[in-house]
Parts: sequence; structure tokens; C-alpha cells
Amino acid sequence: MDRRIKNLPQKIWLLINQIDELKGQWIGGAKLNPQALGRLKRSVLITSTGASTRIEGAKLTDEDVEKLMRGLSMQKFKNRDKQEVKGYYELLDNVLNSWKHIHFSESTIKHFHKELLKYAEKDERHRGEYKKTENKVEMINEVGESIGILFDTAPTYLTPKAMQELVDWTREALLTGESHPLLIIANFLVEFLNIHPFQDGNGRLSRVLTNLLMLRTGYEYVAYVSHEKLIEDNKAEYYISLRQAQKTFRTDHETVLPWLEFFLNICLAQAQAALKLLSQENIEKLLSPKQLAVWKYLERVSEATPGEIAKSAKVARPTVSQALETLIRLKKVERVGQGRTTRYRKN
Repeated sequence: MDRRIKNLPQKIWLLINQIDELKGQWIGGAKLNPQALGRLKRSVLITSTGASTRIEGAKLTDEDVEKLMRGLSMQKFKNRDKQEVKGYYELLDNVLNSWKHIHFSESTIKHFHKELLKYAEKDERHRGEYKKTENKVEMINEVGESIGILFDTAPTYLTPKAMQELVDWTREALLTGESHPLLIIANFLVEFLNIHPFQDGNGRLSRVLTNLLMLRTGYEYVAYVSHEKLIEDNKAEYYISLRQAQKTFRTDHETVLPWLEFFLNICLAQAQAALKLLSQENIEKLLSPKQLAVWKYLERVSEATPGEIAKSAKVARPTVSQALETLIRLKKVERVGQGRTTRYRKN
């Protein structure tokens, strides 16, 4: 596996240098208060859970995920979607809050798989266990249907040995520091997905492991910008880059370059988004004067109806509604209740 990340072109090192420069700026400039960071982390949990499960065909929007995790009734969705969302949310929550105490190992990976699928009734028999029957990687479209097999995975009988070798190599490579951690993480992911060690949940698990490995190698801003959302927004390229790299494996021209370039560009976008959180550009610069009037009023009260906001902020009712939608999208305001009793409060 080492040979895959040797003699890389200059463009790869330029990407890595850009990411690490931004990482340094984050460490040196993270002046957001703990409450703000806590809110960001909760927002990322919702966004990441929604995105990661939708990549695999689930239908819940971010708003649906938030309602589900607040215990609101979600009758219109299949149980399977709700079960997968709950498992992902709780596992990622644990990783984002406890990563300093989670060691990377085979037993951790199996435990994560068990936690990921703990609510999924159909997966009860194989939670936390490597696959017992062969599986294939399929590409899923926007409506959750398979639109073709991307590649065959490692045979069942070879999976335990392949996983042991992969985890041992990853741990050793991170420990010795002979290669850059982003190269090691990228290679782990492409090989993990090539082995596809579990019957189901491999894609979702790979994204949780991405968060863990990046946090453990010093990229602490990943807790505040969703990696999963960036993957979802570039889903076609995600599948293509994986396939282009994996079809070279076990040949005399092995390369992870297509995947590496995709992965590092996602990491760069994530780092750039993190730095924007620290910029002096505060919310006032994002809003129009009337939107700002609505926001300033909500900062002063615990919660209010649109009518109360319109009257007190001296903003027309239709403009209040538009401003509230914008503030919800910016995750500055949340909606409480439904219908005539709907109220809004600062997030």
C-alpha cells in the first residue's frame, strides 16, 4: 500500500499544503465561544447525518432528521430510513465529542458498525461482524434506486485478513509519520471501500471513520463543517474517483491518484469553509437591513410569532416570513410548533 502514495505529482502536494496552511490558521484563530462551537457541532450532526444516509438512498431531509432526533412523529418515512438516521446520528455524536479517547483498531471499526446499525432491524444478524456472503458496490440515484454495479469487492474468505492488514498498515503509517496523514487516511478509505468488509453500512461507516481519523490527526475543524455534505454535493465524482482508483488495484499500475485528488479537494473545501467561520464577517454582513431588524428582535426575546415580530420590528409581515426562512437556512433561528401556533426563536 505504501507504493500507492509515493512519487505523487506536484498538484497533490500543493493541495496538501493549502489544507495544512488553513488548518494552522484554524488552530491559531479559533476564537468562537464554546456556545457558538456547540451550536455549530449540533448543526453539523444534523447535516452530516442527512447527507450520509441520503448518499445511500434514504429520503429524509435535514429538517426531517432534526425532527426525528427531537422525538417528533415521522410517520411518512420507512422505518428503515429512520433507523439508519438514528444510528448514524448517535455514532457520529459520540465520535465528535469523544474522539480523543477512541483508538483506531479493528475492534473499534466492528463496534462502530454495531452502533451504526443498532436500530436497523434488517441488519440485526450481521451487526459488528464481517460479511458472510459476497457483496457488490452499487451506485444509488436520487430516488434511492440502484443504477448499476460499480465493482466487485473482496471475497468473503479473504476479508478478515485484508482488514487486519489494512488496519495494521494504517496504524503503523500514522505512528511512524513517514507519509502525510491525509495520504494515509485517503488510502485507508479507498481500500476499506474496496474490501467492503460488512454486509451493509460500509459507505456510512467509512464517512464516520473519516471524521475520526481526521480529528485524531489534528484536523479539529471537521467537527464544525460537514464532510458528508460535501461528498453528497459531489456524489457522481465521488463514485467515479473511487472506481477509477479501485480498478487499478492488484494490477501492475496501481494508483490512488483519481481518488486522492477528489478526497483532498473535499478536504480543502472543508478547511476553507471552517476558516470562514472565523472571519470577521459576522451575521450583520449577511443580512439585509430588514432581515437584520428581525434578527435583532429575536436576539432580545425568548421566542415570538411572525405577527409579534412584524409589529415590534416594524417590518411588513411578508418580509418577516422571507427573513425567517433566510435565518433558518443560516441556522440562526429555529421554528417551534406548527400551524397557527408556530413561533420562532434564536438557535
